[in-house]
Amino acid sequence: MLFNSLDFAVFLPIVFVLYWFMAKANLKLQNLLIVLASYVFYGWWDYRFLSLILFSTLIDYFIGLRLNKTSLTINRKLLLWGSIGVNVGLLGFFKYYNFFIDNFTVAFSFFGKAISPNTLNIILPVGISFYTFQTLSYTIDVYKKKLKPTNNFVAFAAFVSFFPQLVAGPIERATNLLPQFYKKRKFEYNKAVDGLRQILWGLFKKIVIADNCATYVNIIFDNYTEYSGSTLFLGGMFFAFQIYGDFSGYSDIAIGTARLFGFNLKQNFAFPYFSRDIAEFWRRWHISLSTWFRDYLYIPLGGSRGSKWNQVRNVFIIFLVSGFWHGANWTFIIWGGLNALYFLPILLLKRNRINTNVVAENSLFPSIIEIFKMLATFILTVIAWIFFRSENIIQAFDYIYRIVDKTLLSIPIVRPSFLLVFIMFFLSVEWVGRKDAFAIEKFFFKKHKIIRMSFYAFLIFLIFMFVKTEGTVFIYFQF
Repeated sequence: MLFNSLDFAVFLPIVFVLYWFMAKANLKLQNLLIVLASYVFYGWWDYRFLSLILFSTLIDYFIGLRLNKTSLTINRKLLLWGSIGVNVGLLGFFKYYNFFIDNFTVAFSFFGKAISPNTLNIILPVGISFYTFQTLSYTIDVYKKKLKPTNNFVAFAAFVSFFPQLVAGPIERATNLLPQFYKKRKFEYNKAVDGLRQILWGLFKKIVIADNCATYVNIIFDNYTEYSGSTLFLGGMFFAFQIYGDFSGYSDIAIGTARLFGFNLKQNFAFPYFSRDIAEFWRRWHISLSTWFRDYLYIPLGGSRGSKWNQVRNVFIIFLVSGFWHGANWTFIIWGGLNALYFLPILLLKRNRINTNVVAENSLFPSIIEIFKMLATFILTVIAWIFFRSENIIQAFDYIYRIVDKTLLSIPIVRPSFLLVFIMFFLSVEWVGRKDAFAIEKFFFKKHKIIRMSFYAFLIFLIFMFVKTEGTVFIYFQF
């Protein structure tokens, strides 16, 4: 079920009413309703894959209980690797089976051996990368004794399948979300209004910014050999805003929806395009995944400790794995490796923690140096996004090669002036709200009510102007 569809517009109020008016006095009933609603939400796409969520839930629930009952190191490690093996095995089969088979075939062809292995017509279950990492974090934290395992199966099933963030995150840790299913929840008007406000901004990002950018991105990338360097760079820039509006828009809707039901999810984006270096960008982009890899892979590998070689190795491992997590295509791996190259000099010069505050924290406008740093970081990000968007590596390199041409200084052929106005409006609002959890959290709070409501009405008008009845799929559904 899509957040930007008519189905969800009907689904959400029904679940909301049942949750607060029919199950309000019974915590167990509320949790059970969340599980049922989440399974309906996910099964709306393809009910057959509900068995995968249930299987992952059962495996990690019982492994968690067994971890609590044994103190033998060997048994605990076997249980942990059992969970990792099952979850990563399922993810690997559905997401990477054909990728490895195809590359295995190509590798043999270099030695003059022609083989014809069987590939499978595998449907990638939506959201499998997200809920797999979520259940894994539970088992790993129980293994490390950072979290006591739960014996409340309904609460655990609700944690794994919580519909607002089930399909595309944020990837929640059990230490944050699971305890919220144990506590009695009561309706809070201000919290609900804040949730609606964040949903509104998320829908604006997705429908007005991302979907309109997608129209021109598809035209330019599908016919990139016909365009000038300036038009190609514009296409890369539009994709940067498309993927940000699409993915952060989903996160905003997810977090806002969770607040309607009394839950607090972690912030997943913190205005990444206002970053002054790549290290800051990765602290602000897809925060739940970045911190997951940091805590469960980067730090166990040694992090930034040890020799220079170890630091370089760890940086490349974390970024290459992150790239591969996004999809079974070499373009994602190159994207990860390119970001590692961006990040490496900052780490080795020990400048990766110099921009931890909000840009222009005590000023309305950034300094000239801050503007230059933000533009440089954004351009580097756009170049990396070209690999992310391209169908294959050859297209990506050819696309970039055609940008670096004398036509780069020409006037772009594709000039959707209305979209540029929307992007400028979008960036202005984000800039004003850059210190908050989301851009319009406190926007116009101190202004007259008429101004505030007019602003919200304007956003709603734009959303209804561009919304499609069936809804458009979110980019991260494919991951």
